[in-house]
Amino acid sequence: MPQNNEILENMRIAPEVNRYRIYAPDIANVRRAGQFVIIRIDDHGERIPLTIADADPDRGELILIVQEVGKTTAHLATLKAGDQLKDIIGPLGSPTHINNFGTVVIVGGGIGIAPCYPIAKAMKKAGNHIVTILGARTKDLLIMEDEMRKTSDEVNICTDDGSYGAKGLVTDLLKNYIEEQGNPDLCVAIGPVIMMKFVVETLRPYQIPVIVSLNPIMIDGTGMCGGCRVEVGGETKFVCVDGPEFDGYAVNFDLLMRRLTLYRKQEHEAYELFKRSHRCQIEAEL
Repeated sequence: MPQNNEILENMRIAPEVNRYRIYAPDIANVRRAGQFVIIRIDDHGERIPLTIADADPDRGELILIVQEVGKTTAHLATLKAGDQLKDIIGPLGSPTHINNFGTVVIVGGGIGIAPCYPIAKAMKKAGNHIVTILGARTKDLLIMEDEMRKTSDEVNICTDDGSYGAKGLVTDLLKNYIEEQGNPDLCVAIGPVIMMKFVVETLRPYQIPVIVSLNPIMIDGTGMCGGCRVEVGGETKFVCVDGPEFDGYAVNFDLLMRRLTLYRKQEHEAYELFKRSHRCQIEAEL
C-alpha cells in the first residue's frame, strides 16, 4: 500500500513538463473541477500551488501536470516513484460552476491545458457541447491532446510556429469559430495571463460570458497572507479563496502581470543555483 503523498509515477510528457501520479486518497475523493493543491517537497521547501489535472478516487490518486519554471518545480522533476512529498494541502479554491449551459468553448494555452481538462470533463458530463481550442508555441509543447479529444465534441489546434495545426494564436481560432458558428453560451480560458487577457478582449465585442482561472503568487492558500490578491471589478480579491476562477471581463490583467514580476530576479537566481548544485551532485555521483 502506498504512503500518503507518495509519488507513484513521474513521467516527462513535453520539454520541461512532467506528469505526476500521487497517492493522496483524501483529496482525490473530494476534489472537484477547478480546484488546486499546495505542495511542499521537504521541511525547507517553499509552498507552491498546482492545479489538479485529474483524479482517480477509486485508486486514491491525483494527477498533477507541472512545468519546470523555478527552483521548486525543478526539484520536483528530480523525484522518482517511491519518493514522498512533505505536504499536499487541498483541495483548495472554489470549484468550477458546472451547469448545462449549451455550447462551451474551452481555450487552453500551454500548461493551462492541464486545468482545462477536468473542467471540460465535468462540463461534458453535465450535457454541454464542448468545443476545445488548444494552443502552444510548438508541437512539442502541446500537452494532453488525446485526453482533450476524448472529452470534446470538437478540437481545434494552433501553434505559434505552425508546426502543428493552424499557424497562429488561440484568439484567431476563437474569432473564426464565432464568425462561422455563432456565439457559444460560455467560454473558459486558461493559460498565460497575456493569452487570457486577449481572449477576453476578443470576446468583449460579443459579450460572451468568459471565465478565466488565475495562478498568481501564492503562499498559504487560505486567504491569510494576501500574496495572491488581484483586482476584480475594482475590488481586491484573494485568488486562493475567492477564485481561482473569475469573470474575465472584471479582471485587471495589467495589474496582475505587474505583480507576477515582483520576484522574478530572485526566482531566477534560486532556479539557477539549484540547477548548478544539482549538476554538481550528478557529476560527483558519476
